Amino acid sequence: MKRVSLILLLTILVASIAGCAPAAGGNVIKIGLEAPLTGDYAEEGKGFQNAVQLLVDQTNAAGGINGQKVQLVVEDDKGDPKEAALVADRLVSDKVIAVIGGYNSTATEPASQIYSTAGILQITPSATAVRLSTKGYTQFFRVCFLDDRQGLFAADFMTKVMGYKNIAILHDNSTYAQGLAEATKQYLAQDGVTPVFYDAINPKDNDFSPTLTKIKAANPEAVYFTGYYAQGGLLLKQAPAVGLKTQWIGGNAMNNTDLIKIAGVENAKGMIVTTEPLPNDLDYPEAKQFLADYKAKYNADPTSVWTVMAADAYRVIKYAIEQTKSTDPKKLAEYLHTGFKDFPGITGPITSFDDKGDRNGTIHKAYVINDQGQFVPYQK
Repeated sequence: MKRVSLILLLTILVASIAGCAPAAGGNVIKIGLEAPLTGDYAEEGKGFQNAVQLLVDQTNAAGGINGQKVQLVVEDDKGDPKEAALVADRLVSDKVIAVIGGYNSTATEPASQIYSTAGILQITPSATAVRLSTKGYTQFFRVCFLDDRQGLFAADFMTKVMGYKNIAILHDNSTYAQGLAEATKQYLAQDGVTPVFYDAINPKDNDFSPTLTKIKAANPEAVYFTGYYAQGGLLLKQAPAVGLKTQWIGGNAMNNTDLIKIAGVENAKGMIVTTEPLPNDLDYPEAKQFLADYKAKYNADPTSVWTVMAADAYRVIKYAIEQTKSTDPKKLAEYLHTGFKDFPGITGPITSFDDKGDRNGTIHKAYVINDQGQFVPYQK
């Protein structure tokens, strides 16, 4: 009995030690992915996961980074700020050295505080709200462009290209949408235009008829909606029922094919979006290779610019580890601030990051939805 008890005790101890040991003997680089895999923005989150997993698999097949394999730790934040905080806590506990995400600014904001406190490198592919740069987090970076730059592009496009003077602006009170709306309103003022309507919807609503009726009464030549594609699709679908006939223009959270599925092609066609260049318009060698690899693995093209932005976020982290020969998040962040420059990104050259971690330079374009339900470059 004593021998049996001793064997059992040794077995339990060995199992406990094995359970606490890092995977692969600790020779693994853990990188977290925070994305909305369920909920309104699930299509974007799945694009994040597909893009990054593809690159992680390629990295490991080539021997890893500096001889270390990469483990991708994926967490679903549902695009919700409370869930994002819980996700951040879990990724910190998982001892990731860096995190890619989140998708929307509302979820990214609380998570970024947790990552900063824990000293973890964070690169968001798509959280564009300006105020995220005001926190003073030295390990927070973005490969996307900020809302104030898109607001300038949108204001100039509507007034100088389209010639509109009676413009309505609609947002959804989220960090991103309100920030873009305010920036656009500010730049419209510089162009001598005051919006004839400025208000917000509740993104949890399903019936936007009251708001659409108010917009109709303001008689705008165009409505610029700065919210997300799930609500944008419903707005386009419901507008004809109240007799609202106007030019709809959306921000860069509207450039998703699910917008067209929700609205129906008949309601979505003719809508214009202001956005970063879409994947098929990225005429760079790195983009062509990535798009070919993505198609080969998933038998589909990436439908969102944020999918390729997520790929660039991973590539920047990988490059920083290779150049510094370190997985210390502090050293990686320091390198990105001071030594990183002229990186050949999938989404175009990433020349450098500024002192706030924002990508220098900006590129925006206008796209229109054609009769076949495709986003094509706008031509007047």
